[in-house]
Amino acid sequence: MDKLRSMEVLVAAVDLGSFTAAADRFGISAVMVGKHVRELEQRLGAALLTRTTRRHSLTEIGRQYVEQCRAILAQIHAAESLAETMRIAPRGVLKVSCAVSFGMEWLGPMIADYLEQYPEVSVDLNLNDRAIDIVEEGFDIAVRIGTLEDSSLVARPLRPYGVVICGSPAYLARRGTPQVPADLAQHECLEFSGWTPGSRWRLKGDRDGRHVPLSRLRANNSYALKQAALSGFGLVMQAEVVLAQDIAAGRLVRVLDDYLPAPRPMHLLYSRDRQQTPKLTSFIDFMLSRFK
Repeated sequence: MDKLRSMEVLVAAVDLGSFTAAADRFGISAVMVGKHVRELEQRLGAALLTRTTRRHSLTEIGRQYVEQCRAILAQIHAAESLAETMRIAPRGVLKVSCAVSFGMEWLGPMIADYLEQYPEVSVDLNLNDRAIDIVEEGFDIAVRIGTLEDSSLVARPLRPYGVVICGSPAYLARRGTPQVPADLAQHECLEFSGWTPGSRWRLKGDRDGRHVPLSRLRANNSYALKQAALSGFGLVMQAEVVLAQDIAAGRLVRVLDDYLPAPRPMHLLYSRDRQQTPKLTSFIDFMLSRFK
C-alpha cells in the first residue's frame, strides 16, 4: 500500500473518530481502512491503536506517530500548493544574459518595467559580450545579437538590431568627417573583438573588404568602445538604440548613414528542454511585445 495514503487514512480515522467515517471520506470500505492501519503497524512493529468492541484509541506510540504524520502531510500539502501557485502565477528567479551595452542602455530599464508587472519574480541579469552557453551556465534565457549558429535552442526573432557610426564633435573637427567608406582608412575606427571576421567595419557595398580599416583600439566590451568615442579618440559602430541618447544630446554625431550595413538579427534564445514556467513565458511575451 502507499505509505502516504495510509498515513492520511490513519489521521482521518483519528480526527473523525471512526473507521467508517474515514472510509466515507476516501470512498473505501471500513475494512480497507483497517488494512491501511495494520500496514502502518507492521512497518513500525508497534500498535498504533487500542481496539475495543466499541471504540479505538491511540497508544502512546500512536499519539506520537499521528502527530508526526500531521506535520508531514501539512508539508506535502504546502509544497503542492506552492507548485500549483507557481504553475499559475509568475514567481521565482529568472536568469537572463545579454550583451553589455544593450543591457545597460536598453534591456536594464525595460526589465524594471517587467518587474513592476510581476512583483513575485526576481531577475538575475548577466551582462557579458561573450557568447555564453545557456544550458551549461544555467541561464533561463538570453538575448543574442547576430547570425545564429545551428543549435538545439529555441530562437524567437526580435526586431533587427541596426547599427550607426558615430564620432564626437571634437574628433570630427580634428580629423574631418568621412564621406565614403574609403575615408575610414584615415580614421581611428574602434573595433569590438567579438565581431565575426565578416562583420568588422564592413559597410554597404564593400563586398571584398577593401575598405575595412585597421583598428588601433580593440576591446571585448562595447561600453568601453563607446566611452573611447565619447572621449574623442575615434569612430564607433554600435547599435542605434545604444547610442541614441548620446546622439540626441549632441555628444556623438552620425556619419556615413548611406553606407551602414544591414541590421543584424536579434533573437531570444532558450533551451527547448527547459520547463515552460510562468516566469519564463511571461518574460518571453514581454520581450516580444517590446521588440517584435
